Amino acid sequence: MSQKREDYISWDEYFMGVALLSGMRSKDPNTQVGACIVSPDNKILSMGYNGFPIGCSDDEFPWAREGEPLQNKYFYTTHSELNAILNYRGGSLEGAKMYVSLFPCNECAKAIIQAGIKTVIYDDDKYKDAPSVIASKRMFKAAGVKFYRYERTGKEIKITV
Repeated sequence: MSQKREDYISWDEYFMGVALLSGMRSKDPNTQVGACIVSPDNKILSMGYNGFPIGCSDDEFPWAREGEPLQNKYFYTTHSELNAILNYRGGSLEGAKMYVSLFPCNECAKAIIQAGIKTVIYDDDKYKDAPSVIASKRMFKAAGVKFYRYERTGKEIKITV
């Protein structure tokens, strides 16, 4: 009788990998963020990445980070976390976990809390000193949403397509 493999990936590696892979769908030239929502029993419920809403062509709307408000991306893009929440069509997300490649901003934190997501696992916290992220953490703590940083294992996972 053979033994099971020992070198399989963990749930955190798997779901963060899905979030990172989702972010690779983003057409944003500067920031690619992905999110993956998972049920308490480790089933993928939804995924999202940062981009424009359906019907808003990524060839016609601006990708610039600076300039006049109507000529940059910020009024038009939807963040990966909100996209993942809005993409879910299965009912309640109560008690779910969200894996996201970048710590959520305050607007996404509100949506996460309202959706009933109880745990956020993030990869990067590069804006940790920004008021929007400080506000997110304050709201998460007040609402009882746990959050922790994904611990990279250094394991190489190769996908050939």
